Amino acid sequence: MNQRSYLDYNATAPLRPEVREAVIEALALYGNPSSVHAEGRAARAAIEVARVKVAKLVGARAEDVIFTSGGTEANALALAAQAGEAWHCYMSAVEHPSVLSGGRFYRETTTTIPVTSQGVVDLDALASELEKHRPGGWRPLVSLMAANNETGAIQPVAEAAKIVHVAGGLLHSDAVQAAGRVPLDICALGSDMLSLSAHKIGGPKGVGALVLRERVHVEPLLKGGGQERRRRAGQSDAADSERSG
Repeated sequence: MNQRSYLDYNATAPLRPEVREAVIEALALYGNPSSVHAEGRAARAAIEVARVKVAKLVGARAEDVIFTSGGTEANALALAAQAGEAWHCYMSAVEHPSVLSGGRFYRETTTTIPVTSQGVVDLDALASELEKHRPGGWRPLVSLMAANNETGAIQPVAEAAKIVHVAGGLLHSDAVQAAGRVPLDICALGSDMLSLSAHKIGGPKGVGALVLRERVHVEPLLKGGGQERRRRAGQSDAADSERSG
């Protein structure tokens, strides 16, 4: 008798049984989380419970967790120039396509940083590029994944963050492949923004988060409502948010 084994967890992991049960329970929450009646408050409470759980996963504050539709949206939300500054975006050559193609920067204000033969970012090259743009008054926003989805290489995020912060910039890390596999602490890493995705660790597809370090701000990608502390407009999905925890 042939038995098939699924091993492609880096692409997506099977839904955990306890998550399946949480989904069923959460689907019963039909209230609008923005409403003040009992049904709305119940839905809001479920979202906030999930927000606390996600924050604990990466050592952040619950109020700094922004729920998104997945890692791709989280990356796009992170990679935008903030108002009032002249920003230049830097990303490693091995980033996920949602980073390489998903940033809201012009081509002329984007630089790709090479990696070494071991598949990790060349920190000397990064420092050199940041110094090159310093005279122009550009502020750097650097995106460096925590772990590569194809090679498994662990990137030196903490070391890169020190270089970026000395240059007065911000560092975003796509931690989709690292969460649940290696310890993650946003402060220890020095990351200013971390992207997460539920389906990589046994959660449902279509659920993700961008986690900010305290006092870091983002330019909304989706506008038009006050949800997620005015950082991501659109009706909150109480069921999705609950099960992402």
